[in-house]
Amino acid sequence: MSGSLGRAAAALLRWGRGGGLWSPGVRTAGSGAGGGGGSGSTEHLDALVKKDKVVVFLKGTPEQPQCGFSNAVVQILRLHGVRDYAAYNVLDDPDLRQGIKDYSNWPTIPQVYLNGEFVGGCDILLQMHQNGDLVEELKKLGVRSALLGEDKDQDSK
Repeated sequence: MSGSLGRAAAALLRWGRGGGLWSPGVRTAGSGAGGGGGSGSTEHLDALVKKDKVVVFLKGTPEQPQCGFSNAVVQILRLHGVRDYAAYNVLDDPDLRQGIKDYSNWPTIPQVYLNGEFVGGCDILLQMHQNGDLVEELKKLGVRSALLGEDKDQDSK
């Protein structure tokens, strides 16, 4: 099972940027969304990361990621059936792009926040996906991973 799941995940991540992959539950916002102060201010970023259960800062948008790492994060979330999350395009605003790096003390984009807490970037999310931690973290948020349904189907065979 884990081998086929890994191959499916790898294929999905390689699949790329097809526009048909976007889900209507994903909320994208420009840098001006919510919070006080400038787009890179601590107050503004604090408001953004706490506004939704799942928040992603990426290059591009979920429907059109502009780098492979941002695409991988979007694909991992899709694989788990996470459709309801906020996504902020850092390419729209240099202040937001630098501000989120300073806020998290993490030098790269994309960045993922769960329940207001910084999780990490693409590498961390991929590792969490591979070792099953992402399913558990989503469960804590009240989000049932779509992979749980597949596991039950596989176990019954």
